Amino acid sequence: MSTGNRVAIFPTRMALTTMKLKLKGAQTGHSLLKRKSEALTKRFRDIVKKIESAKLQMGRIMQNASFSLAEVVYAAGDISYQVRENAKVAQLRVRTKQENVSGVMLPTFESYSQGNDAFELTGLGRGGQKIQRCKETYVKAVETLVELASLQTAFVILDEVIKLTNRRVNAIEHVIIPRYENTIAYILSELDEQDREEFFRLKKVQGKKKRDKVTDEAERLIKSQANSPTDATHTTTEAQGPPKEEQRNDAPADLLQDNHDEDIIF
Repeated sequence: MSTGNRVAIFPTRMALTTMKLKLKGAQTGHSLLKRKSEALTKRFRDIVKKIESAKLQMGRIMQNASFSLAEVVYAAGDISYQVRENAKVAQLRVRTKQENVSGVMLPTFESYSQGNDAFELTGLGRGGQKIQRCKETYVKAVETLVELASLQTAFVILDEVIKLTNRRVNAIEHVIIPRYENTIAYILSELDEQDREEFFRLKKVQGKKKRDKVTDEAERLIKSQANSPTDATHTTTEAQGPPKEEQRNDAPADLLQDNHDEDIIF
């Protein structure tokens, strides 16, 4: 097993416990990130559908607004200077909110009206109904545009977050988890090898002790056997008394016995 596919760590029981905890944490993180990616992807698809419908609606609304403006110009003439004179403060405003989607903060734009209508008297002379309808059409167009801008912003943010989350999920799944698993397998193999070496060493030590014990027993038996005949000889000699030769030399010779002495040659 190459060292590049595992963590450089000394194989011990504590290291094995640490790596198992890290593997468990990586698996939990992978599961959570996978769920987050799925939730963001689902929301991303919903936003794509909403953007498509909002763009189609925007096209229809702008078409109606253009026709309404043409009707106003035909009925009341050019009223752009009156609009510029009366528009001192913006009546239609936009405020921003934040929406939390699986830990991702998405900005949401919302349009609202503030203040009195600055164009109440516009169109009293002629074309008042057309002007009011044109105004409502353009207000609706602005609201749709704000909604479309909110969806487009969320689309861009979610696209980046989903890419980042998927990279993290793939990194944990294909790099970190296999590395931890290879490290755990390496530590287990090394610990098993150490256990086998320890068992072999203990077996050798036990065998040497047995051999030493047998050798000591044999030496003790040899020493005991070597000491036993000497003690028996001394005991027998003491029991029989002095040797016969000494008794024969000390006692007087019997002349009646037919004994022949050996010749002495000088």
